[in-house]
Amino acid sequence: MALGQAVPLSSVAVAATRLGTGLAMTGCVIALLNRLTAPRLSPGLAVLEPVTVCVPARDEAARIGELVADLRAQVGVPRLRVFVLDDGSTDGTAEVARAAAGDDQRITVLRSDIAPPPGWTGKAAACARLAVRAGVTDLPPTAETAGAAGDSCPGEPGRPPVVIFLDADVRLAPQAVAAAVAELRRSGAGLVAPWPWQRACSPAEALMQPLLCWSWASTLPVRLGNRSRRESTVVSCGQFLAFDTPAYRAIGGHAAVAGSPIEDMDIERALRRAGWPTRVVAAGGLASTRMYRGTAELDEGYTRWLWSAYGGSGAAAAAIGLAAGLAYLLPPVAALCGRGPLRWTGAAGYAAAVVSRLAARRLETGTAPRAADVGSALAHPVSVAAYQLLVIRSHRARRRGAVRWKGRAAVTTRS
Repeated sequence: MALGQAVPLSSVAVAATRLGTGLAMTGCVIALLNRLTAPRLSPGLAVLEPVTVCVPARDEAARIGELVADLRAQVGVPRLRVFVLDDGSTDGTAEVARAAAGDDQRITVLRSDIAPPPGWTGKAAACARLAVRAGVTDLPPTAETAGAAGDSCPGEPGRPPVVIFLDADVRLAPQAVAAAVAELRRSGAGLVAPWPWQRACSPAEALMQPLLCWSWASTLPVRLGNRSRRESTVVSCGQFLAFDTPAYRAIGGHAAVAGSPIEDMDIERALRRAGWPTRVVAAGGLASTRMYRGTAELDEGYTRWLWSAYGGSGAAAAAIGLAAGLAYLLPPVAALCGRGPLRWTGAAGYAAAVVSRLAARRLETGTAPRAADVGSALAHPVSVAAYQLLVIRSHRARRRGAVRWKGRAAVTTRS
């Protein structure tokens, strides 16, 4: 080709499609590797040490009763204590929790109407109050822990309990808590994050929720990430976190992530900076959750925190979005509209994306993909495009100061 001659558009399209297909195939290989090798939570022997479960709950009357019932049904944890904090709910969350607890002396239901202090997210403040009340941390009474220090349950002297934080929308099999504690002790980690099966019961949820697991299952070899102390390899899910109490205390508990909209990821990063190993495991059939119910709640939920992904940088989000477009949008377009080699290259990229999504879903659920999973995997390009739109909406909402969740203005600065 002569110097200065324009490169044919078809050549650019072929090169870009090849690049995108290569990225999709790489993601597929990683997802299949994780499908075979990633650690899974599994039932084990009973644990004899004290275990404290903390549940922050705000406007969770529709969900909290089922979780309390699940906690009452736990086996293999004879020294279990549960603290549920109704964090300023307006729907009777505390009353539902107390009714579900019945006369079970292991379960204490608390109520707080104290607003989060400036710079704290509601969840981090609620978790801090719970940790003090449970005797897990010994922070002095302040705005975020006021009224929580009395009547604590520190367990045996010299044997601080394992502390587990659960979201109200999590559902547990009877062996789940014991399995999480056993994994924590077996691994010697400061934190184990069992990844719950993200249930999807509406078309919008089916498109979006499997992306959460797929996003790390297709980009990070989990066994290597679990061995690493690098913050960039952190994978966590704040719906279910099991801490070694000395590790939790060493970083100051949730005070270390007071203002983080992604406190689960940032508290794991804080542990790694302090020298504690952390690990994620697939919970499969032992824990599941329906994080958002329907399109409106999903939209509000993702808008609340997606701006903070990739370090909260708009430039980083744009770069990741470009890579995702190359890998997961361009190949299916080429498969539909291209001809000859371009079409076949695009088809290969699209097929790799579908396989990677199914492999991630199999890892997450612990069961063979269902018809709905296959359908959402085939619609993967739509999922990726919808995700990118939500990222843009979240950044715009942050700039306007319009990020809210459950009636509270969300903190929009990283801790």
